[in-house]
Order: sequence, then structure tokens, then C-alpha cells
Amino acid sequence: MNLNIKGMAIAFGLVWGISLFVITWWIIFLEGSSNTATFIGKFYIGYSLTPAGSVIGLLWGILDGAIGGAMFAWLYNRFS
Repeated sequence: MNLNIKGMAIAFGLVWGISLFVITWWIIFLEGSSNTATFIGKFYIGYSLTPAGSVIGLLWGILDGAIGGAMFAWLYNRFS
């Protein structure tokens, strides 16, 4: 059985992007906005614990998750 590469890319991208968006808003709700550097902000340019940073994180997460999902599906198909 082969995995659909495009489907996995879309699914992984949406899950990672939306998760990063929700987690950012959860932290903003609990602790408030902050422009301090975060671990994720070192990899995702423009990301911070602010409302604008959450949207930037959403976009980066969708892109990064899609690449990861496509790689996972391709490797699975290659070795199965």
C-alpha cells in the first residue's frame, strides 16, 4: 500500500501549522505577548509570542509540516 504524498503533505502541514498557532495563542492568553526570542523563533524567521507572530508561525508551520509530510510519505513508499 502506498501513501498519497500530496495528501500527507497537506495533512502534516495543516496539523503542524494550526498546532503552532493554537499553542502560541494559549501562551499569549496565559502569560501575555512577548517579543523575547524563543527556541522556535530561532528557526522560523519572524516568529514571536505575539498575534502577528502567531500568523507567521502558522505560515512557517504549514510550509515546514508539508515538507516533512511529503518526505515521510516518499520514504515510506520507497522502502515499503
